[in-house]
Amino acid sequence: MNMFITLCAMVLIASSVTAAHGKSVTFYADGAIVDLEATASKGVLEVPLPSGILEGSLRVRPDSGATIQRVDIMPAPHASAKTEKELNVLLEQRNRLGDRLQALATREEIFTSAAKSQSGKAPRKTKANPDPMRSIRKGTEFAIAQLEAVYTTRRKTEQEISRIDSLIATAKRNNRGPETVARIIISPQRGRIRVQYVVGDQGWTPRYDIYLNGSGSAKVDLSGQFPGTFTGYQLLASPAALADSATARTFPVQPGPAAGLASYRLAVAEESFGAGLLSTFSFKLKNLESVYLPAGEASIYHNGEYVGRLRFEGLSSGRSRRLSVK
Repeated sequence: MNMFITLCAMVLIASSVTAAHGKSVTFYADGAIVDLEATASKGVLEVPLPSGILEGSLRVRPDSGATIQRVDIMPAPHASAKTEKELNVLLEQRNRLGDRLQALATREEIFTSAAKSQSGKAPRKTKANPDPMRSIRKGTEFAIAQLEAVYTTRRKTEQEISRIDSLIATAKRNNRGPETVARIIISPQRGRIRVQYVVGDQGWTPRYDIYLNGSGSAKVDLSGQFPGTFTGYQLLASPAALADSATARTFPVQPGPAAGLASYRLAVAEESFGAGLLSTFSFKLKNLESVYLPAGEASIYHNGEYVGRLRFEGLSSGRSRRLSVK
């Protein structure tokens, strides 16, 4: 029997929709369906549409008492002046850090030459310099200390540049925004609607943990990796494809690198594991469940010990597949 893991979720895409009452995105193996309910302000509602929206998938449905008068698909406006200003500030910081690196490179050359010059001096005792070796050591130690300071400052500057570059990349993504906007005219002025559209190439990536112990069956945990392109939406998932979305069961999941979706008990036959230093194993897995298990990466455990990973090519209900590493 399937044991589905239901987890709390709070995630995904902040938009310019006014007073959204319910927002969710449901990920399938090959795409995602976005749903939102919203109330218009002064008879107008604007819904940002992502670049990956499937042609012809936009649906706008009026709530009871509301009437849709017009829907226009328009180019999205440019980013706000505030976003542009923040990006310009980050770019200026990045330029100043680049200038600092150049100055540090010059200082490094100077003190490297000074250290070599001091170490290459022939000791000459004079009245003004009665202990030439001590003077040479002091000069060399000073040059090396300055070089250490240069190296420390350069390392910190490079770390700061990496941080600024990350902020710039984020600002540019935010600056880019949606490609189009659906501008919806509604009556009455506070009329409510439901918007739905499909986004391609936004499905979840399956991952499996397969546990075997020689008992003739295996516990198979299915989890999913989800794209983090939405904020503020409830996150749902289904192991099915978009084509089966009308009948497929969906489950709320917690966002993260590997959100648990389901656990199965599958039959195992012809199981063998090698005893050498390098992992070798082979077993035949039969899908006793009523669902298709999509392709994904799989980690294999034998008697509680991790023994390797492989590419699981997917398995239909009632079918068998051999998994092996040799």
